[in-house]
Amino acid sequence: MNIGEEHGGGIVFFVDGTLEHGLVAAKEDLSERFSWFDAKAVCHDFVDNGYSDWFLPNKDQLNMLYLQKSIVGGFADYSTGYWSSSEFTVTNAWLQLFVNGFQSHGHKRYLNRVRAVRFF
Repeated sequence: MNIGEEHGGGIVFFVDGTLEHGLVAAKEDLSERFSWFDAKAVCHDFVDNGYSDWFLPNKDQLNMLYLQKSIVGGFADYSTGYWSSSEFTVTNAWLQLFVNGFQSHGHKRYLNRVRAVRFF
């Protein structure tokens, strides 16, 4: 399996040392911006290409996705933050700007972009 290949309902953006397992990203962002709470829920409920085990990536997985953004493609807006599932505090969660890779935290009620991922 290689980064950039279509596999398991998405685009491969990480492959582990066995070259048999890794992570795929959905081919496009989910259609709108969501609060952190809704982002987790819509990823959990997301079904695409026959797969229903999608989830919101943690901050490390999201950074791996950012590093492969030009290969994965389909990002709606690089200047907008993308939610991770990682919490910073009770009221804030980690997000990443895809324009420059900056990771920060934002209030969980803020509306940001979402890209679902899954393991293969």
